[in-house]
Amino acid sequence: MQSFSFDAIGLIHSCFNEKFGIPRQPGLVTAAEATLELLPPYDRMEALEGIEAYSHLWIQFVFHGITREHWKPTVRPPRLGGNRRVGVFATRSTHRPNPIGLSVVELVAVEKSPSGLPQLKLKGVDLLDGTPVLDIKPYIPYADALPDARAEMAPERPQPCRVEYAPTVQSLFEAGGRMAPHRDLVEQVLAHDPRPAYHRENPEPRVYGVSLLDFDVQWEAQGDTIRVIEVRFTQQKDSL
Repeated sequence: MQSFSFDAIGLIHSCFNEKFGIPRQPGLVTAAEATLELLPPYDRMEALEGIEAYSHLWIQFVFHGITREHWKPTVRPPRLGGNRRVGVFATRSTHRPNPIGLSVVELVAVEKSPSGLPQLKLKGVDLLDGTPVLDIKPYIPYADALPDARAEMAPERPQPCRVEYAPTVQSLFEAGGRMAPHRDLVEQVLAHDPRPAYHRENPEPRVYGVSLLDFDVQWEAQGDTIRVIEVRFTQQKDSL
């Protein structure tokens, strides 16, 4: 059987520092931003000529932040509560024979980095910081958006949880507070409840943490409500 090898054409710099907290589908967290930096020898503006004619792009990438293991023919999708096994090819699980992902993202702008290299500003991403990109293709609405398509295991968007703040952190997220510029990002990430399915089905009092940009958000779940209880600021991350 013929084998193939691929070079990364680019690298993702995103707001997600770790796998936990990344939305399970692109577009669910519209405030999630990233920069796609093109790598040599693909770092030429000519390669992006005309790309601004499209509002959205397909990004083909490598699931680099997962533990590599022997592939299994069935997996337990979170959307099904983690209790039912289905075929790996009937899911978007990260654990695949070839760890390749595909996401639709919004193209915000084509820019040049401080060093003069071309980069794409993206929104609505579900991509881990440092993700290698294999290819970029334009999203074509008439061909890629099929209103009559059927998806019985994921028929509609998940219902978001309510997000609230403990009094000790409320002022951080209010106008003028240090976290005010990131309030939408935090709320959208937490509203989709990053907990594993078995934690949601068997809830126990516990504190979770999500690492975004240069801060960690500590939170707990109370029924259908996510309560932010602490924000820990970490080392400054390079700007997206």
